[in-house]
Amino acid sequence: MLPIKERIESLNWITIEEDLNRSGHALTPSLLTSPECGELIGLYAKGELFRSRVVMERHNFGRGEYQYFAHPLPQLVLELRERFYPPLAGIANRWMARLKQREQYPPTLAEFLSLCHKHQQTRPTPLMLRYETDDYNCLHQDLYGEVAFPLQVACVLSQHGRDFTGGEFLLAEQRPRTQTRAEAITIEQGQFIIFPNRWRPVQGTRSDYRGTVRHGASRVRSGTRYCLGVIFHDGK
Repeated sequence: MLPIKERIESLNWITIEEDLNRSGHALTPSLLTSPECGELIGLYAKGELFRSRVVMERHNFGRGEYQYFAHPLPQLVLELRERFYPPLAGIANRWMARLKQREQYPPTLAEFLSLCHKHQQTRPTPLMLRYETDDYNCLHQDLYGEVAFPLQVACVLSQHGRDFTGGEFLLAEQRPRTQTRAEAITIEQGQFIIFPNRWRPVQGTRSDYRGTVRHGASRVRSGTRYCLGVIFHDGK
């Protein structure tokens, strides 16, 4: 299997950007092998690797739980975060131009995290989520401070149909003067979904405008579903 760097670089980034612009999300092929997914799932029980644990029901976020990784991030998570960022930064900058925003994102994750840290956002945000039967995640946005990268990625580590049923990835997009458009997406083991963190440009009849996006997960009907979420901005 190719190194993570080469797997990500070999993706068809033109098609990914077209999918994001047309549908509001993009799916990669399976980038992680089954053993790599199993390795990540095995990390969940190692409490020393995480800085905090959230039981969603206590906060009315849904049902299930998730844990935020602590520094230093596990090597595979670190590589995924570092290698996904540059091509996504290019897409994000083109989005900013479409929306006539001055904001621009630097070409490397290290430079972007330095910007986060200048705004006192120093806590790592990559996380792992675990859902059991009847668990779900309410629609939300992952914002942790003033600085927020407009795209993020997630990978389902369990195998749909074998380890769990249900648990589709949910996206809901609100456009001005229209009702909310929702989509349920099945993600296979090792696949990544790329999606907007809070909004994306949508082509209108005269110009582009912002479509507000939220994401979540539908109810797991049986089994256990693990998911890795890679957020690029650090939090407060």
